[in-house]
Amino acid sequence: MFAHRKRFVILALITIVLTFSTGDRATLSVAGAGMSKELGLSLIEMGWLFSSFAWAYVLAHIPAGWLVDKLGAKRTVLYGLVLWSICTMLQGAVGLIGSAFVSLLALRFLMGIFEAPVGPASGRVIAMWFPSSERGVAGAIFNSAQYLSLAVFTPLMGWLDHRFGWEHVFSVMGDLGLLLACTWMAWFHVPATHPGVSEQELETIRAGGALTDLNARTASDKSPDAPRIRDLFKSRMLVGIFIAQYCINAITWFFVSWFPTYLVKKRGFSILNAGFVASVPAIAGFIGGVTTGFVTDWLLKRSGSLTLARKVPVTIGLLLTSVMIGCNFVDADWMVIGLMALAFFGKGFGSLGWTVVADTAPKALIGTTGGVFNAIGNMAGIITPLIIGYLLQATGSFHWALVFVGAHGIVAVLSYWLIVGRIERFELPEAAGRAAGARSRKAAAVVAAQRTS
Repeated sequence: MFAHRKRFVILALITIVLTFSTGDRATLSVAGAGMSKELGLSLIEMGWLFSSFAWAYVLAHIPAGWLVDKLGAKRTVLYGLVLWSICTMLQGAVGLIGSAFVSLLALRFLMGIFEAPVGPASGRVIAMWFPSSERGVAGAIFNSAQYLSLAVFTPLMGWLDHRFGWEHVFSVMGDLGLLLACTWMAWFHVPATHPGVSEQELETIRAGGALTDLNARTASDKSPDAPRIRDLFKSRMLVGIFIAQYCINAITWFFVSWFPTYLVKKRGFSILNAGFVASVPAIAGFIGGVTTGFVTDWLLKRSGSLTLARKVPVTIGLLLTSVMIGCNFVDADWMVIGLMALAFFGKGFGSLGWTVVADTAPKALIGTTGGVFNAIGNMAGIITPLIIGYLLQATGSFHWALVFVGAHGIVAVLSYWLIVGRIERFELPEAAGRAAGARSRKAAAVVAAQRTS
């Protein structure tokens, strides 16, 4: 069945890595209620702990993207996976240390650094393994890992917390991450060196625009320096994509950080029930995330317009996310869960960011572009948990927190339509100059040949 589809095995592998990455960063949101009570952590301290991961995640993304371009996806993801899994395990032992808050702050910060390569590596993997006509599905399946993670791991972590205590949430997740690192090391390969890939599959993905010449190690390439990174911000299209990703991630970070607390403290669920209930919007997000891949690729085949194929699902999905504000005006728990599920379905359906990065990033800077994209997007992980924490402290209610989060979907849609414009691969100025020069030389050669004939 998979004789000529090794690319989907690779996609499954990088998707599982993101699933664990998202699960590990969500450990604190599930264990937070019991941990904060036992360790005496305030709401504002919890807000800082939620955001400390994102501070490091943002700061590390551009260096991580550079490392991915320099060393390749295999080694950077392997090193990161081992190190962040160790940090996850150590968080379960902070109760034995005098200053638990400082220890947690440091470990969450280190986790953010070590998880940073996953996003840039995924953009590189999709660009080199998948033709343009399949990138929508590939990117959507990869992106759906964050919802799959919440659907699978939130109930598991809730059960571990309820049955054994919050410490075991961290130890079990860390152990599973180390097992995954062994699997990644054994199974991941780039197209040119994969022992099982067929010539037929290689030709298929090359003909479709896959960048199969992005080798695992590119040490001979010129390292992306500051001026080249600044060139990315000369593209209005990329800037609009970056802004939209910030807004999309703000919605994600509400679900990853404060949503279980909302269910427990606002809606009165037990931590065990909250874990299972929180999986319902996550499952809806997973369905939306997978569905949009097929929709965008179908639109591309029918319309031939990459811009239309990407923007239409983004618009429909992200406008749906604002329905979460309606939770402020209903009392029935089933209506709250239904609205949150619809909002998260929309968030999944509108999250084509990594597909768009694979479509638009300069060939020489795919990892770096992914790093910048994810760094800006995850600034929401710094800002959103903190603002929600301060809103809760000031008002004692989630009312304005939901308004704040829900408005981000509308802003993301405006960014795609008013700023992004046409979606196409961006060429760095020097690359564009070389291409223009080559065209001029070719035209001159044709003219010269005509004159001599």
